[in-house]
Amino acid sequence: MGRLTGGDPSLLRRINSAVVLHALRGAESPTLTDLTRITGLSRPTVEGVVEGLMEGGLVVESAPEEGEARRQGRPARRFRFRAEAGHLLGIEIGPHRVAALLSGLDGRIVGAGSREVSETASADERLEKVRATVADLLRRAGVARSSLRAVGVGSPGIVEADGTVRLGTALPEWTGLALGERLRRSFRCPVLVENDANAAAVAEHWKGAATDSDDIVFVLAGLSPGAGSLIGGRLHRGFGGAAGEIGALHLLGRDVTPEKLLSTTGEPLHPLDEQAVADVFALAKRGDSGAQEAVERFIQRLVHDVAALVLALDPELVVVGGWAAGIDGVLDPLRQELARYCLRPPRVALSLLGEAAVATGALRLALDHVEEQLFAVEGTVTARR
Repeated sequence: MGRLTGGDPSLLRRINSAVVLHALRGAESPTLTDLTRITGLSRPTVEGVVEGLMEGGLVVESAPEEGEARRQGRPARRFRFRAEAGHLLGIEIGPHRVAALLSGLDGRIVGAGSREVSETASADERLEKVRATVADLLRRAGVARSSLRAVGVGSPGIVEADGTVRLGTALPEWTGLALGERLRRSFRCPVLVENDANAAAVAEHWKGAATDSDDIVFVLAGLSPGAGSLIGGRLHRGFGGAAGEIGALHLLGRDVTPEKLLSTTGEPLHPLDEQAVADVFALAKRGDSGAQEAVERFIQRLVHDVAALVLALDPELVVVGGWAAGIDGVLDPLRQELARYCLRPPRVALSLLGEAAVATGALRLALDHVEEQLFAVEGTVTARR
């Protein structure tokens, strides 16, 4: 499946194609008359665009409706968008698991898979888990690898435009890893790598708690929290891809690391030991005073870090995700802290997507890439400069 008209279409052609294609995706088997009415374009223009889309494999003529087939005369031709003309993958690479979502060209998920991975796994071992997860998912869904049109990947770390992880302390052997290049060996389509918090922010804007907001901050909470943000509906990465690295704010006059803040023994927790973190919160819920003090210290640091980002960006909404989404009472302290410092405090909400947020955002990244390449006129929310 190539570009819409097999060449380099004029701007007007691309605009018309985008308008007609969006109409086709949003309607149930429309006729040419329907498309003319919906788009406001002339019938000859619509007819020409539809023929081009059919040649490109994105549109097919559908069977007439039952009532039309019974009428005398030839029924009007109806068309539908072929979401099955290609497929997209969204992949999450995390400390304890890798996960993948598979969709058609309409972004509707048709399959999912995940595998656990050790926090101490090497880069090679972790990437092999990714390949095995994807292979199993494609096999179960009955989708050929050649059908993939784009792959989005969400990964911890500061990610450069070519998919290289410039700094990634959360995973062994991750700093300096040419992640995009390594993964492209497994696919014959574009592979787009994004920071995991950025991907989650895109996901919440697409299908989660931020569907009605264009200025948002997503906080991927953990012992070393990160954040992704959308400004005016577009993903904000910063000049070097390091925007939102609030986990480093303790370096600015706060010498105690989050691993020590949440410790009940004086020994710092391991940044990737999620079970140890869960144990501290469980003890706090059961009334353990030491654990309650540790959780209070941690929440205070988290809300101060988030407040710093909110003061800089002035978002409409802050969404909290990651394992911290299960912390009882995290929203009220955050709201109170933001009310202290912000002229207009943003709304605060928990993630609606949970552990699926990163893979969902990676899938949206792939979908945006395909849409931009095939029929978008302007850049998408995830397009890089």
